[in-house]
Amino acid sequence: MTPYEFATDTDHLAGDIDALKVARHRDPFAVLGPHQAEGEHVVRAFYPGAEGVEVVATQSGEAIPLLHVRDGLFAGRVSAVLPQGGPGYHLRIQWPHGVQVTEDPYAFGVLLGDLDLHLIAEGRHSEISDCLGAHVVTHGGVQGVRFAVWAPNAQRVSVIGDFNSWDGRRHPMRLRFSAGVWEIFVPRVTAGARYKFEIVGVDGNLVPHKADPYARQAELAPGTASIVTDPTPFTWTDEAWMAERGARQTAQSPMSVYEVHVGSWLRDEHGESYSWSGLADRLVPYAKDMGFTHLELLPIMEHPFGGSWGYQPLGLFAPTARFGEPHEFARFVDRCHEAGIGVILDWVPAHFPTDAHGMQRFDGTALYEYQDPREGFHQDWNTLIYNLGRNEVRNFVIASGIEWLHRFHVDGLRVDAVASMLYRDYSRKHGEWIPNHLGGRENLEAIAFLRDLNKEVANRCPGAITIAEESTAWPGVTAPVDQGGLGFDFKWNMGWMHDTLHYVETDPLYRQYHHHMMTFGMVYAFSEKFVLPLSHDEVVHGKGSLIGKMPGDRWQKFANLRAYFGFMWSHPGKKLLFMGGELGQQKEWNHDAQLDWDSLSDPLPAGLQKLVRDLNHAHAELPALHERDADPEGFRWLIGDDNGNAVFAFLRSSGDQHVLAVSNMTPVPRGGYRIGVPHGGRWLEVVNSDAAVYGGSGVGNSGAVHAEDIPAHGMPCSVVLTLPPLSTLLLKPEG
Repeated sequence: MTPYEFATDTDHLAGDIDALKVARHRDPFAVLGPHQAEGEHVVRAFYPGAEGVEVVATQSGEAIPLLHVRDGLFAGRVSAVLPQGGPGYHLRIQWPHGVQVTEDPYAFGVLLGDLDLHLIAEGRHSEISDCLGAHVVTHGGVQGVRFAVWAPNAQRVSVIGDFNSWDGRRHPMRLRFSAGVWEIFVPRVTAGARYKFEIVGVDGNLVPHKADPYARQAELAPGTASIVTDPTPFTWTDEAWMAERGARQTAQSPMSVYEVHVGSWLRDEHGESYSWSGLADRLVPYAKDMGFTHLELLPIMEHPFGGSWGYQPLGLFAPTARFGEPHEFARFVDRCHEAGIGVILDWVPAHFPTDAHGMQRFDGTALYEYQDPREGFHQDWNTLIYNLGRNEVRNFVIASGIEWLHRFHVDGLRVDAVASMLYRDYSRKHGEWIPNHLGGRENLEAIAFLRDLNKEVANRCPGAITIAEESTAWPGVTAPVDQGGLGFDFKWNMGWMHDTLHYVETDPLYRQYHHHMMTFGMVYAFSEKFVLPLSHDEVVHGKGSLIGKMPGDRWQKFANLRAYFGFMWSHPGKKLLFMGGELGQQKEWNHDAQLDWDSLSDPLPAGLQKLVRDLNHAHAELPALHERDADPEGFRWLIGDDNGNAVFAFLRSSGDQHVLAVSNMTPVPRGGYRIGVPHGGRWLEVVNSDAAVYGGSGVGNSGAVHAEDIPAHGMPCSVVLTLPPLSTLLLKPEG
């Protein structure tokens, strides 16, 4: 039988050809590629639009043309060039505008191993991001890209991209039924190629083209394609940092975090955001000079809408293309570590946006999200909630967190919106939520997920930390998992932030009636390991700036904020300040513009910035201000009840190290104010927020006072201080 006679003798393939033609074939590997027919080697290739296809023996170079059957299917007997079928072949495809040479994707066997599939189905694949997604590999001696995607309810999945003219008929994938994973190896595709998945849903209809949930790189918005990332490993230089970072991030360590939206911190002369390289040259030395120990970046995972500030991400494994490629972000982290600065990322495992190219009804069904909107739709943010009770989804989200800590050497994850994850009735009215299987309001699946996440981080990423943004009274957020806790290292102290901000926003004339708002935080200060946050959430959505919240004239506003910062930096808990707070930024934060750096020509903003720098250095240098942040033995109220004068005084201690903190929250200076101290001698004024160098009035204690043997406030000695107006003083014993 001649090749032509064989090619036309394909009546038995009529149904297959029809299915291939409309991209509805569920098992293309059963038809395409090399097969045995009557003892002969047969190759079938489907290239709609091609003018001709030849099979070329890899070793001999001999070629035999495949004949066009119909509708883009080419077929022929190739035993003449492939005796015993052993040496392999490639295809030479004649297109209207050129020739393409490539190996046959349908000549390759299965790609993922049975163990991989088993672990994916169980949700226990610790290296799933190396398994699913797009990876440059050498398979059977051929370099190309292995694509794999989880879409268990799809009828057909194709990979489409630059390499096949975005034609879903060209590369339909093989279904690995046991795990619901579709896979294909596409020869000669290289890093940098754009791609998506074309999916026929369970109902037989095409779903919108989907970006790869596991993509490690993505197209610059508003583009929505995934990109095959360069597999070349980044050369790290931070071995010493990685070995010691665990000791830098404990409850006993000084931690002062600068929260940054990298797109609006500083912009170039054209008003454009800096790249990771530009940020490394500018942001890193600034943070180091200011004495911050960590940078916390608002989410830099790929997100379609810049106005979400990253809190509605779809690329949980891809650094946003807005600031450069993945290796450039790695270099930024390396530069931070080189400067002795840790990197924390805001990370969003609670919900994802409804963009058509994302995970919404990924295979035509509610795959990543809950089916019922009472469980699966976030009314506050118009987003979808991850179905963390599903093995594959839980595995996906945990793998994302591990990816940033492991692949990019990130030092911590600040987990966003934990409160919304813990409760099924979060921000929902009666009838708008579904109880758990025990009849309660707790989200048991999310609780299990958070515990699993924190165990995985502890086991696989030594020294890395997790921080919960959690605003409820849920017990044991930072307690170990084996003690019934959630296992976080730290928790944002939202109650402290709300109370103290309310106090300092109040006119000093009326602060006596709100005195408890500054002291109540100590009732629960040691119930968790806390971070005190003055975050971006307090300077958006009409809330104004920090300086704008302060009462009084302009001088009093800055004095109020300086006094508040002094109180905060001396209070138990790690510190977090959103960018611009240190400048006394006048306007509410705008993510489309840079901070008001020009304001530093004014003595008041410049003085506030210097105060924050000095507070950071004092916090790091004085053990009493950080070593016992989570230990009640490290704190003692001396004066907590002088509401009439709006004065607060407390002692921070670590062993024989002490710091006396005194705040006067009225614009009235107070002389001859006696406060107890643990021993006599000279006490040095480490920080005076009213110092002239900070823009203050210069009232103070000439740099030091001598303690007298006069007991006060339960202490054997005491000092007599002049309390400047709207100020915080920090004093330590000499020597």
